[in-house]
Amino acid sequence: MTKKFASQADVEVKKITFAELCPGRAYAYTAEGDPNTGVVIGDDCVLIIDTQATPKMAADVIDRIRSVTDKPVKYVALSHYHAVRVLGASAYGADHILASQDTYDLIVERGKEDMASEIGRFPRLFTGVDSIPGLTWPTMTFSGKMTLYLGELEVQLLQLGRGHTKGDTVVWLPKEKILFAGDLVEYGATPYTGDAYLTDWPATLDRLEALGANAVVPGRGDALTTPKAIAEGISGTRAFICDLFKAVKSEANAGRDLNAAYRAAYEQLSGAYGHWVIFDHCMPFDVTRAYDEATGVRDPRIWTDERDRKMWLELEGALS
Repeated sequence: MTKKFASQADVEVKKITFAELCPGRAYAYTAEGDPNTGVVIGDDCVLIIDTQATPKMAADVIDRIRSVTDKPVKYVALSHYHAVRVLGASAYGADHILASQDTYDLIVERGKEDMASEIGRFPRLFTGVDSIPGLTWPTMTFSGKMTLYLGELEVQLLQLGRGHTKGDTVVWLPKEKILFAGDLVEYGATPYTGDAYLTDWPATLDRLEALGANAVVPGRGDALTTPKAIAEGISGTRAFICDLFKAVKSEANAGRDLNAAYRAAYEQLSGAYGHWVIFDHCMPFDVTRAYDEATGVRDPRIWTDERDRKMWLELEGALS
């Protein structure tokens, strides 16, 4: 019998934490491995990094913000285009939605398909799905770097390289040395690589690490506020990416098919990473993308709900 599709069996409500990273300035909204949201409070307004998946779910973030400030939300920054990160944006009433031009281009190319795909994979994370007004469209885009000043507070949006997607953006507070890393870094949670550039990702992490952050908010997992935790988050993400691609590429180079690569990679990685959040959900998608990249498919193919389910049945059947 195959496992229940993606995260459809994940119905447990997670404990939410709203952690202060810098007094009165920066906060991390986390929930035991569910997608994180960042909050930056400037002198006269608020910046949100990633929005939760629906306006209804974003309402809880807003309640937490209102417990510490009454300043208006002026900016929403998108770390990348995935629906679970962006579709709650309308709840904040922001003046501007910021994203890399690469992220905008991905929304144009595959945003509609990604929305349907992710809603099918993560029912619990799309609570209040009917409150979503449609795709979230950036109102301001940049390439490479954008700098904002929220009064005296400097905020940088940086593209450090491709990894989780081609449009990945981190949000960096250079004076406070606080980094919101999006899904380029995970902590105790399995990296999703279905839309990734696996051979680029480690070098992107090197550039991220070189910023020398004192606190890092990963895409999933607790905020990292000590040098040890930061190092573990970055090195753990890098190790997973490298181990995944090495295992799959070895199978592809030997002329074995995707099913064989999945069996081999699952066996090799489950010991070290099988206890991480969403490991069983991610692995079929991760191995499929790794196999594509290992066999010369440079850019990720578009996931649709139909493709998701067909792939899942094929690969999970291979483990039976």
